[in-house]
Amino acid sequence: MSESENLPFNFGGVSEELADFERATVLIWPVPFEKTVSYGGGTKDGPHAIIDASRNMELYDEEIGGETAEIGIHTLEPIDADREVNDMMKALYDETHRLLKLNKFICMLGGEHSISSPVIKAHHELYPKLSVLQIDAHADLRDQYDGTPFSHASIMRRVVEFCPAVQVGIRSLSADEARAIPSLPTKIFYAKDIVGRTDWIDEAVANLTEDVYLTIDVDGFDPSLIPTTGTPEPGGLFWYDVVSLIRKAAQSRRIVGMDVTELSTSPCNNSPSFLTAKLIYKTLGYIFSDRVPKIA
Repeated sequence: MSESENLPFNFGGVSEELADFERATVLIWPVPFEKTVSYGGGTKDGPHAIIDASRNMELYDEEIGGETAEIGIHTLEPIDADREVNDMMKALYDETHRLLKLNKFICMLGGEHSISSPVIKAHHELYPKLSVLQIDAHADLRDQYDGTPFSHASIMRRVVEFCPAVQVGIRSLSADEARAIPSLPTKIFYAKDIVGRTDWIDEAVANLTEDVYLTIDVDGFDPSLIPTTGTPEPGGLFWYDVVSLIRKAAQSRRIVGMDVTELSTSPCNNSPSFLTAKLIYKTLGYIFSDRVPKIA
């Protein structure tokens, strides 16, 4: 039996000491909600798959020079996601308010992308000058989809109603979204213009406010890296595109919350789950680099 199989079932498989709620800097919040998906399913299994994969990561990060887990990472119990859409949005908003009062960093694991808007709204009320950095294949700016304004296809339309956004990796949107974009407070970096380059990163970060919420839909990655997502789109971002952007944002701005959504799973391919877990861990390392004890 592998050593990892004996580790606690929490993000990173960290020890009881590092997972202690009171000392933890970060809360990993599983939200296995899936009610508005419109193509492939399975995102409800994403949080479990990410946590399981994370137990097989090396906790030392050669770029950070230490083990990010030393900041304390506590994994919450999954929220009850057996709710209708409107009830779920209210529950997420209320619970985010409660968690933010604990003065901890929230990293939410989806589930479908619809879950992000109430969580971002609660963060915005604490950080009124907040902006959102979205990594995604889809603009998600429809006013509603399939009869609900809280669809996974409408999440950024809800967000830009109360704060500005920078959207990166976009390569799929409707004609109605294209017509609406000039009047919306968002700056879009289309995948066709940025893949294989890095000179756009400074401009993207410059369009962010001082306080930033990071929302990552894993379909922002090219499907050769993450095929297991509900609505894959060809021509996406690659690992170093994404981590270079996040590193620069973390160095230049204050990332105050984050989520990762839209991962589904396959019994034949666990690399997307591992990539997603590693991305979360890497991002936390960037955000809290000055708090990670360095190994001499």
